[in-house]
Amino acid sequence: MATLICVLLRHNSRILKLPPYLSFLCIVIGVAWLLLLPLDNYSRRTYISENALLPGQVHTYFAGSDQNVFRGYKQEVDALEGKANLEVNDRLEEFFKAAGLKVARQHYEYKSAGETYSGENVYAILHAPRGDATEAIVLVGAWKNIEGELNRSGVALVLTLARYFKRWSLWSKDIIFLVTADSKAGPQAWVDAYHDTHQSPAIESLPLKSGALQGAVVIDYPFNHRFESLHIVYDGINGQLPNLDLLNTVVSIASGQMGIGVSLQQMWHHSDTYKDRLQTMLRGMLNQGLGHASGPHSSFIPYHVDAITLQPFGEGWQDEMAMGRVIESAFRSLNNLLEHLHQSFFFYLLMHAGRFVSIGTYLPSAMLVATNFTIMAIFLWVKSGSPQFSDTKVAATIEAEKASPLTVIRDGDANALVPEAALAVRERELFLSLAVVAASQFLGFIPLYIFNHTSKALLPVVFIAFSIANYLLPYLASDLLVRFFKPTTQQYQLIKTFSLLLLGMFLSSLATLNFSLAFLVGLLATPLTYIQPFPGRPLTTTLLSLLINLLAPPTVLLAGAYYWNLNVGNILQEAAFGWDVWGMNTQVVVWCVWWPAWLAGGILLYGKP
Repeated sequence: MATLICVLLRHNSRILKLPPYLSFLCIVIGVAWLLLLPLDNYSRRTYISENALLPGQVHTYFAGSDQNVFRGYKQEVDALEGKANLEVNDRLEEFFKAAGLKVARQHYEYKSAGETYSGENVYAILHAPRGDATEAIVLVGAWKNIEGELNRSGVALVLTLARYFKRWSLWSKDIIFLVTADSKAGPQAWVDAYHDTHQSPAIESLPLKSGALQGAVVIDYPFNHRFESLHIVYDGINGQLPNLDLLNTVVSIASGQMGIGVSLQQMWHHSDTYKDRLQTMLRGMLNQGLGHASGPHSSFIPYHVDAITLQPFGEGWQDEMAMGRVIESAFRSLNNLLEHLHQSFFFYLLMHAGRFVSIGTYLPSAMLVATNFTIMAIFLWVKSGSPQFSDTKVAATIEAEKASPLTVIRDGDANALVPEAALAVRERELFLSLAVVAASQFLGFIPLYIFNHTSKALLPVVFIAFSIANYLLPYLASDLLVRFFKPTTQQYQLIKTFSLLLLGMFLSSLATLNFSLAFLVGLLATPLTYIQPFPGRPLTTTLLSLLINLLAPPTVLLAGAYYWNLNVGNILQEAAFGWDVWGMNTQVVVWCVWWPAWLAGGILLYGKP
């Protein structure tokens, strides 16, 4: 039966016309699938899976005299503004010790893109009166937030809560109060050292430790005035996410118990319409696809420590005491846990604080986009082995096929008589095609290395030089192939076969780890499915050349920088920092998966079989 199917696929012209349309259908359905997700029928309301959390079931007592303590700490923080990191930590250490906590400090130094990122973290540990130091929760307040602003109210609130929590004897888990020098390198250095994965001596070991980290909450509160609502940042490095129960717990406490509005993905005023849901979901996909750290919490997530950042925003009637009560109630819920958060989802897309879709619902969209490449690869493989007949000899071929000897094909109990000519397979010349695809893959390591090891000052110049070379490379490579090897139509088909097969394989595997990145790269690479040589048709070649150059990785980077009003050099510096410090692997996907496929597509387009 399998042999009969192969014969049909190879010789039935109608069947051979289907794969390109089927491939296009996969792309359309994949995109349509994603656009349907914000509808009520395809998304679900959020819910708490871990019953032990009991969010909002406790009375909070953070109020009254604690507000005066907060104001006092805030004045101290304001007085330290502009002071050196060591001087600031000396004062913070005094505050923690005055609260009766054990205090330790950690120095760190990272080097990336010719720049040095150094500082010192200070942290204090509240040992649980009812615990055995086997589990801990972390409260983080970076001295400077992700935007580089002084986190004046955030640090003051950490100090106030440290003193407030010390008075209670109900804690069954240790609480670690961490103040990092910044929001990028500091948290990563501390978390790495806590789990003994740091690089000594640049990153110092921690002199004090507690048990396994069960969760972390980051306060990003840089202003003095009252706020309206709470913005929750939850995106981790490489698209990783915290357990959905942690997010739902804070949302339930803030909106249900405290009456504070909650927003996600900088959607400050969400009307819960289809448009706002879709926009929130797409913003989340973009952040996860980029794979960068969106706050200090991102450094915890790769170690399976669920973490989020809380950012008050707007101008309203909520004050720092309301923020403190949200954190108190959240810590009381985490204190109830008997085991690590595991019952809820780790793979999800949020489109509202109260609605989400799980991986089983959204994954088919990325898989369909990736499948389109695999379908075309199989189609081209079959086509490359089919005997070629010229149009002038079609009738003669039919007569010869009728006159050719018949052979019996047996498959189990089934027997069939087919002409021997129908079983003929054209020999495939694989060496050149495999060499071109392999060379394209290995060339991807060049930009990967260059952009991760170039100094900050030279990054814009190197990017311009690489972009020029990038646009010329497909034409030059194709011209060299034609001049020295004279590839046939079959060899061009096999180049495309192997390139699309690798692309489909990589993207389908990536979709289970970072759905957003796989979907975005797959969507940008879809024109490669239909790229082929067009000898004698210069206008078609020129138009398609313009299209694939517009969708080249450097062009997409330039377009993104222009749209968000960012500097290309700063983007590349951030990417290099992510590679060196955070372990970000977005660059690997861009330069070793997407770019080689783009290069092979360009070589095909300029080919002359």
